[in-house]
Amino acid sequence: MKVQYEINIGLVGHVDHGKTTLTKALSGIWTDTHSEEAKRGISIRLGYADITFRTCPECPAPQCYTTKETCEHCGSKTEILRKVSFVDSPGHETLMATMLSGAAIMDGAILVIGANEPCPQPQTKEHLMALDVIGVKNVIVVQNKVDTVPKEKAIENYYEIKEFVKGTCADGVPIIPISAQQGANIDVLIETIQKNMKTPRRSLRKNPKLYVARSFDINKPGTHPKKINGGIIGGSLIQGKLKLGDEIEIKPGIQVKNKGKTEWKSLTSTITGLEAANNFVDEVGPGGLIGVALLLDPSLTKSDSLSGSIAGKPGTLPPTIQEFTMETHLLDRVVGTKNETDVEPIHSSENLMINIGTTTTVGLVSSARGDEVDVKLRLPVCAEDGQRVALSRRVGARWRLIGYGIIKA
Repeated sequence: MKVQYEINIGLVGHVDHGKTTLTKALSGIWTDTHSEEAKRGISIRLGYADITFRTCPECPAPQCYTTKETCEHCGSKTEILRKVSFVDSPGHETLMATMLSGAAIMDGAILVIGANEPCPQPQTKEHLMALDVIGVKNVIVVQNKVDTVPKEKAIENYYEIKEFVKGTCADGVPIIPISAQQGANIDVLIETIQKNMKTPRRSLRKNPKLYVARSFDINKPGTHPKKINGGIIGGSLIQGKLKLGDEIEIKPGIQVKNKGKTEWKSLTSTITGLEAANNFVDEVGPGGLIGVALLLDPSLTKSDSLSGSIAGKPGTLPPTIQEFTMETHLLDRVVGTKNETDVEPIHSSENLMINIGTTTTVGLVSSARGDEVDVKLRLPVCAEDGQRVALSRRVGARWRLIGYGIIKA
């Protein structure tokens, strides 16, 4: 499993502050590959890119930090430090649910803030609050686009950022001025990531649990039935190991009718292929992003139809539930809007958008008793007692983050 990437780092922040450009500066990969993303010029889906951090044994810090196999300063062969997976989150206000789903598989995050606009912008606030709500603790702030403003403006913006992050999970963390477009200070950023974002300890002995972030069909139209490949799921293994030939269960699964009633049935299949770090392997463990090929009908996995699911050893996954009670913890104010308002208490009969792991669903509040709230879900989830969920409500025409809940038995 040494081939695997060790840590998932998210890139979050306001739209057009340079998250995707920074991903490319670090990895060489442009993650906006969907046709609609190219048309609109913004990220719509989660983007993924893998990169290996390296160091030159001959050069001093920070010049020694690079992603190149050959040092750009002295020509020496560089040495591997760590393999990192990046998760590029969309910054547009209409895509907050996608960002929250991505946050579930982040071990740490880089908050990207443009120096060319006053800080904070609406989604800068909302994304930072989301990291707090989801529980992402390892955060670094990047002040991007410093090449587009005068020195005095960049310094003013820097102090705006310092004031903005006070009292949050980014309070006191490094703020690195860079130009992703020009590649300036990328070596300093790599050094900061190495020093401040440690690879988390994970258990290989626990039963495997895979958060599914993508699912798709790799067969081309017109493929002969005898040559059709099974479906693919991709995501991040939180714990345990998966091996070729293992049986795997996917929950909540698919909707079926049984004696006139609609219910959800989990899917089971056999692992026929494993991919990590662009290599086909026989076994994978936690860390980085992986792909899992199955003997599953590809029609069940196409177009991300299984994204938001959990996969693991049959019989070991949390139960599939369509209603639960939670203890709620609400924010003081609704962020992400120009005119912030107080967060009102949750009340009966209102709809909430609920993010659990990589799942997004809508729940109808059936009862609200102070901080204790009962919800009935439109789509079921695979979740367990004590799990944290992100809560959003409709404010105007958008879903806005209002806090989090803890599922109670």
